[in-house]
Amino acid sequence: MRNFKAIALALVVVISTVSVTAQTKKIDASASTLNWVGKKVTGQHEGTVNIKDGALVFAGKKLTGGTFTVDMTSLTSTDLSGEYQGKLNGHLNSADFFGTEKFPTSTLVFKTIAAKTTNMYAVTADLTIKGQTHPVTFDMAVNGNTASTKFKVDRTKYDIKYGSGSFFDNLGDKAISDDFDLAVALKF
Repeated sequence: MRNFKAIALALVVVISTVSVTAQTKKIDASASTLNWVGKKVTGQHEGTVNIKDGALVFAGKKLTGGTFTVDMTSLTSTDLSGEYQGKLNGHLNSADFFGTEKFPTSTLVFKTIAAKTTNMYAVTADLTIKGQTHPVTFDMAVNGNTASTKFKVDRTKYDIKYGSGSFFDNLGDKAISDDFDLAVALKF
């Protein structure tokens, strides 16, 4: 019984220490940006998508976690305007690409984080798009109340195969790269 009390007391001390040092910082979605670039043989398109909500978790000044939800219905191109922008946005929101009517959000959940330098972290996270989850890795810089990263996503892992030369033959100059680039700037 005495050992049980000692173990229980030790657990209470450990848990209270963790809860005191862990701090969740909510992302300011309106001040944060998520930009994308998709490339094809004949050029590229770029645009934005809104972060719905998210948070980074710190132990002291060290990044220890993070979760984010992206509003896929906000996906828009910024390199086009008018009718052409409407057509591209409609196609990107269709089942050929992100199927936003059925899958209105995507999520990113940090799984492992390793400090590379004082303000730079190697992150492995689970990215869920169109209901499919796969790991992604990226470096994230954290400075004060900002964090930023850039990384590539292989869209074909999420059943987005439209125009992919990896799955369709004879696309010629209609082929679209399997990878798209994301650039994220967070404020919290």
